[in-house]
Amino acid sequence: MQNETFGDRILNFTLPARNARGRLIRLDETLDTILSAHAYPPVIRDLLTEALVVTALIGSLLKEDDSQLTMQAQTQDGVVKLLACDFRNGELRGYVQHDEDRLAELGAEPSLGELFGQGYLAVTFDLAATGERYQGVVPLEGHSLAQVCESYFERSEQVPTLIRIAITSGMAAGLLVQHLPDGEEGRERLHVRMDHPEWEHVAIMAESLGADELLDARLPLEDLLWRLFHEEPEIRVAPGLSVNRGCRCSVIHFENVLSRFPAEERKEMRDENGIILVDCAFCSRQFAIQD
Repeated sequence: MQNETFGDRILNFTLPARNARGRLIRLDETLDTILSAHAYPPVIRDLLTEALVVTALIGSLLKEDDSQLTMQAQTQDGVVKLLACDFRNGELRGYVQHDEDRLAELGAEPSLGELFGQGYLAVTFDLAATGERYQGVVPLEGHSLAQVCESYFERSEQVPTLIRIAITSGMAAGLLVQHLPDGEEGRERLHVRMDHPEWEHVAIMAESLGADELLDARLPLEDLLWRLFHEEPEIRVAPGLSVNRGCRCSVIHFENVLSRFPAEERKEMRDENGIILVDCAFCSRQFAIQD
């Protein structure tokens, strides 16, 4: 194995003998760039950090260029009003809207339920080649967003999945592993079983991964993968996408969006100078659109 994958790049791998695939990632500079757009309190900062890592891990499973993975949680009664992240071609972005006053009442370590109330997470895949979109929706139940996404794959995809996330100041890292019911390409379909012996073995090995290992910036992801699965007869490794903050806001983009509104509605949006001011929640920039 070549020791080459460190921060802001995804490592793809498969375990052919176990019919399993996975992703490893560490985010550092990209994470800081995204988070610095807003002055998030620590709890919200950690929540968005976890969401960004999970979004990059799941988004990197898409095989087609320009396909997009979007994760969105929106609630009516929660402290967090909206959480939105997406990943496309290595471009990652996300933001959170929350009620600061209600958040202050929750204490230092609120649960997922306290943050979201009776909320749901929507996971949406937009496939570039076919234009097809499909979506799964799962309740925001559990201890973490990673656990919610594991439930999504179990309920919507029937794919056994394990996700592990570790967060520290200035860095976050994650591991995703899945058991594939189709096995290797060209092989006969396997029966989907959450308790399949092959999957149980992979899950036990993956669960042994410590947060300190995930967050060790000196440890290449290839070496980390080898520590976990060195007893396997074969580990196939492929460098994945580099990851960067990819906000796609621009004057042209917002002009196109505004053009979809009726003329009367656009008129109401203008200021006294005929300008429509548009805020991008992802990067906290403001655009002046001449209508």
